[in-house]
Amino acid sequence: MLGKSPDKNQMNLFRGTLKEFINPQHPLVILADKISWGKLEKEFSGYYSDTGQPSKPIRLMAGLLILKQMYNLGDETIMPDWVRDPYFQYFCGESEFQWTFPCDPSDLVHFRKRIGKEGVEKILALSVRMQSKKDLRKREVIIDSTVQEKNITFPTDVKLYRKIVERCNKIAGNENVILRQSYTRTIKQLMLKQRFAHHPKRKKEARKAMLKMRTIAGRITRDLERKLPEEVLARYQEEMRLFHRVLQQRRHNNNKIYSLHEPDTSCIAKGKAHKQYEFGSKVSFAMLPESNIIVGAVSFKGNPHDSQTLEATLDHCTKITGKTFDNAIVDRGYKGKKMIGNTRIISPGSPVGNSDYLKRKMRKKCRSRAGIEPVIGHIKSDCRMGRNYLKGIVGDEINAILAAAAFNFRRLLRIIEQDIILALMRWWTLLQYKPDPVPTKY
Repeated sequence: MLGKSPDKNQMNLFRGTLKEFINPQHPLVILADKISWGKLEKEFSGYYSDTGQPSKPIRLMAGLLILKQMYNLGDETIMPDWVRDPYFQYFCGESEFQWTFPCDPSDLVHFRKRIGKEGVEKILALSVRMQSKKDLRKREVIIDSTVQEKNITFPTDVKLYRKIVERCNKIAGNENVILRQSYTRTIKQLMLKQRFAHHPKRKKEARKAMLKMRTIAGRITRDLERKLPEEVLARYQEEMRLFHRVLQQRRHNNNKIYSLHEPDTSCIAKGKAHKQYEFGSKVSFAMLPESNIIVGAVSFKGNPHDSQTLEATLDHCTKITGKTFDNAIVDRGYKGKKMIGNTRIISPGSPVGNSDYLKRKMRKKCRSRAGIEPVIGHIKSDCRMGRNYLKGIVGDEINAILAAAAFNFRRLLRIIEQDIILALMRWWTLLQYKPDPVPTKY
């Protein structure tokens, strides 16, 4: 059942309200007053039933999600900050200063699962609607892709084989199955031989140890399958299938498994000098030029070519903004697409005719595309997209969309701060202004 937000107009005789001691000109207070929380609660009320125990207020949960992404915090780390900061509490709809956690950190996980991808898209649409109409008049959009890295260790065959052995031993312990051998001591000795595996004098020994670990992982997997009862084995069928895929994959295979707990992780090469490969999912961002407002964020499974991501990204922009764009400015990585629907794809090197004016105009548009690169960098470093901690493909989609919404909200905060500074400067100028004294007539 949907819970109600606290009534801010209800006075308490024993404790003061938040509004009595916080600064009403604080950017977070102004931003909280501008957000149409009533509309957001109405949109999210469809995810709740009419029976059962009352839930946490929607404004509280949605506010925690927004603050978590805006300030690059986790589900656990935002709780002490929320208790310490009265402006966080006001943003989430509290009428009085609270001394305890607003909810359990796991409630944020359940709330994300409840609203899903559609719910966080509503938060992104809200962050776009709050921008000024002047900034949203653009009929062009800049599109670029990046990699959202998953929270996994750097994948190697040796690590995967060791994880298989550990998982099999854990399953056997849970189901009271006695295996022929646990291989705990053997795996530890083989792992020691993997140190400095690329050194010429140790390469041969390390390879033999790796092959031995693969043999042990396959042996213990088959031993567990033989000894588990059929009804119990059916529960672990998906896990066993994953183990066999890891054991059968080789260097040049496609669709390889890089992590047992995140099997949908992909290996993506973006041509970076400092990081040749990144392990995660490809994300496409759409941004309005000059204003730097994110109007689209789509996460893709696997590693599709950039030109294959354009249609889904433009559809998402239309879904968020409610309008189609005339031009989409991209880089040379999107080669092969010229038109998608009514949107023209502009990339460097496109023929524009013999007119010097058209060439200069096209060159200026293509140069403006570089503005999305620092925006993606800020989204990764400031809005919790540098490393994705949410599970599965749905977690990739939710984290990317929330990061885009957080970037838009941070832009609104900067505008509010600039307006406050300008108002203070005008006030100070008026105080310092002293008119010339009127000459006295004698």
